Amino acid sequence: MPLGGIGEIGMNFALYGYGPEHQREWIAVDCGVSFATPEFPGVDLVFPDIRFIEREKGSLKAIIITHAHEDHYGALLDLWPRLQAPVYATAFTNALLQAKREGEPGAPKIPVTIYKAGDTFRVGPFEIEAVNVTHSIPEPVALAITTPLGTVVHTGDWKIDKTPALGKPTDEKRLREIGEKGVLALICDSTNAMREGVSPSEADVTKSLTEVIQEASGRVAVTTFSSNVGRIRSISVAAHNAGRQVLLLGRSMKRVADVAGELGYLEGIPEFLEEQDFGYIPREKAVIILTGSQGEARAALSRLSRDEHPTVALSKGDTVVFSSRAIPGNERGILEVKNGLIDRGILIVEDHDKLVHVSGHPRRSELRQMYEWVKPKIAIPAHGESAHLSAHAALARSLDVPEVVEARNGKMVLLAPGAARIIDEVPVGRLYKDGRLIGTVEEMGIGERRRVAQVGHVTVLVELSGKLELRHDPDVVCLGMPKLDAAGEDMEEVLIDAVAGAIESIPRARRKDLELVRESARRATRAAAYSAWGKKPLVTVFVTQS
Repeated sequence: MPLGGIGEIGMNFALYGYGPEHQREWIAVDCGVSFATPEFPGVDLVFPDIRFIEREKGSLKAIIITHAHEDHYGALLDLWPRLQAPVYATAFTNALLQAKREGEPGAPKIPVTIYKAGDTFRVGPFEIEAVNVTHSIPEPVALAITTPLGTVVHTGDWKIDKTPALGKPTDEKRLREIGEKGVLALICDSTNAMREGVSPSEADVTKSLTEVIQEASGRVAVTTFSSNVGRIRSISVAAHNAGRQVLLLGRSMKRVADVAGELGYLEGIPEFLEEQDFGYIPREKAVIILTGSQGEARAALSRLSRDEHPTVALSKGDTVVFSSRAIPGNERGILEVKNGLIDRGILIVEDHDKLVHVSGHPRRSELRQMYEWVKPKIAIPAHGESAHLSAHAALARSLDVPEVVEARNGKMVLLAPGAARIIDEVPVGRLYKDGRLIGTVEEMGIGERRRVAQVGHVTVLVELSGKLELRHDPDVVCLGMPKLDAAGEDMEEVLIDAVAGAIESIPRARRKDLELVRESARRATRAAAYSAWGKKPLVTVFVTQS
């Protein structure tokens, strides 16, 4: 039963349960985040709504993390206190989690059991085997989850790459062996299910990046996801091949590189430059690997595009390589960064210009291979939006998988015994992290915040004397509104006149009802604003009598 990640890309949280309804034991696979779009102003992160398993947390035996991408582990620090189940993760994931925790004051200390590809461990009625796969981060695994009623293969994020930058290729031999024993269900990555063919290899990216860097006349800045250690390695190798030195820029980039270096994933790579030394390197000898590929306003690349970075700068004739693809919803921010760079005469190279990025997810030919290896009785497309899931389901049917279930978040799928089918539905949704607090749209006031962003806010203070007359003109403060109306009149003065007129029109005897006064002032403010501006702001009115 998915609580996140099916019907969307990101926010992965999958539950597997075994046993009768009132004695069911659960495990969770992954605990990820999504990122807020501009329609959620002020929101830092988006989490799956886990209220179902929170109510059942006594039956939750473990949280098992497949890899250390934010959309698979990024919610742990915030949601684990609500669940407090044992956590299983690889060494790299655990190291990133601990580094992240150190940067967040008050974050909980989560006990983690370390496992690696090839390990098998038991959690309640579930026997879990971690199977090595290839992805764009160290130590990704698929999980073979076995119960007395059969084995489920949960792929996590994967692809087939015979020459990965890090780690071993996807373990075809072990997946075939598991398939020969019999697989009840395959819950499989759908991200590239609409793309034919095979994803190119990371080795091809290294070769192409070397060419781009060698051909560049000035500095080269390459932006990618900070968690893509294989890409950091590819860029570093390409820079070395081109006779250049490398600077890492961005806190998350440095944090990941520190963890990867401690675990041996950057062995053989020359030492990175310090920021204070960057200015002494000739332009044609410098490469920057930096954050900001998704247009994040505070990331290193955005600051460089605005020429606002305190120690590093780009100039006309330099090159910026986007070694990534846009996550849906980030297009506007990315375009703003690109425009800022172009206006300053900086050349941009993207994956449609050169092979500077490959996906970490399987295309259709790779999916066909996975089905050939595993031979599942049931296919459940996962990790994707509706179009991806639908394309994956159609592919599975074309491969004669006996049963295909198109699930969505909150849908409980019976895998065994009997035919696979959706048998129940539980509440799902999203939780929003805003500063130090987490809650629903309503609890965090995001709806009102959105309205303030659209129409502004007016505060009105009305003071009545003991004789129920206005002591003086009402006080009005406007936020997020035009300063003047079409005639050039001060907007606050326009609203002051409207409020004063509304109150003076109320018979004095009726002014004893302060709620009536308050509502009259509110209505008058909104009406006057609409007449002058064409929009009705949010209005807060305070009325006092003395």
